[in-house]
Amino acid sequence: MWIYLLQGLGFGFAAASQIGPFQTFLISQALTRGWKRALPGAFAPFISDGPIILLSVLVLSQLPGWAQRGMYVLGGVFVLYLAIGAFKSWRSFDETAVHPELSGQQTIFKAAMTNALSPGAYLFWMFVTGPILVQGWRETPVNGLGLLLGFYSAFISCLILMIVIFGAASRLGPKLNRALLGISSIFLFGFGLYQLARGIIGL
Repeated sequence: MWIYLLQGLGFGFAAASQIGPFQTFLISQALTRGWKRALPGAFAPFISDGPIILLSVLVLSQLPGWAQRGMYVLGGVFVLYLAIGAFKSWRSFDETAVHPELSGQQTIFKAAMTNALSPGAYLFWMFVTGPILVQGWRETPVNGLGLLLGFYSAFISCLILMIVIFGAASRLGPKLNRALLGISSIFLFGFGLYQLARGIIGL
């Protein structure tokens, strides 16, 4: 079990370090609403990853190419929607304004939707951790659980640290806050276009 636990820790850190639509969404929330209000979003994978793991390991690898490309298109559209929201926040940025407060459930739900519609999460579980999970589970369920425990311990911890860091950075001044918010909207826009291109080119 310990080998699988260590592998899970390593993969969890690697997954959190690869900035994608989900991580960028959390960063934009931390910049806009502060780390305390963005923090619930770090736990969104506990909601979204169950179906992701199931689809990736058991179903996704069997899907035809057109279905995989369709997933990229759907995810790209949603990420572009998030980019537009972040851009509007940047354009109308007002350090004295009070941003609409999202409840913890709303933050988790929106973050979970972002993660669930990001093909990167599916591909990561299908090609990287999925095969290891299946192998460990076949040996003994304890090994599979060890991999999951290590992965999410590292993954969630890194997300929390990232939210706190960017939330603290937003307090350094409104100009920096606005600049970082603009950068996050650019990254979201880029991710959305990339996913759309991946889906449309293959159609």
